[in-house]
Amino acid sequence: MQSRLVWQDAGERTFVLVLDAGEEAFAAITAFAARSNLAGASLTALGAFERATVGWFDLAKRTYRPIEIDSQCEGLSLLGDIATGDDGKPSLHMHAVLGLSDGTTRGGHFLKGIVRPTLEVTIVETPARLRRRKRPELGIALIDLS
Repeated sequence: MQSRLVWQDAGERTFVLVLDAGEEAFAAITAFAARSNLAGASLTALGAFERATVGWFDLAKRTYRPIEIDSQCEGLSLLGDIATGDDGKPSLHMHAVLGLSDGTTRGGHFLKGIVRPTLEVTIVETPARLRRRKRPELGIALIDLS
């Protein structure tokens, strides 16, 4: 992965990451967030995967039902945010719409994806720090603004 700080002013930073083929995107972005001490940011990404997994949140079961995509797919829309989790580490939350070779799509909570050939990620950090807290009644962690 290559990364570059492309802008910085008044506590805001913008980074561009370029992930290489074979990298697992969720882990690579999370590791970058930890190295860069990101605690309040939004992100967008463009690129493709040789395979990926998105999830549909089953509220009754309080868990994500994985949707496996075992073929090349295009990242049509990848959006997310980074906040500090209950463990004090960066917590990445991403959603994705992935395009398949026949023009159909799969989408949901982005769980993992093996990059092929590349993934270009833009991260915009804000001066405000965000906190994500586990909500036991839902089974997920959400941003807590209190």
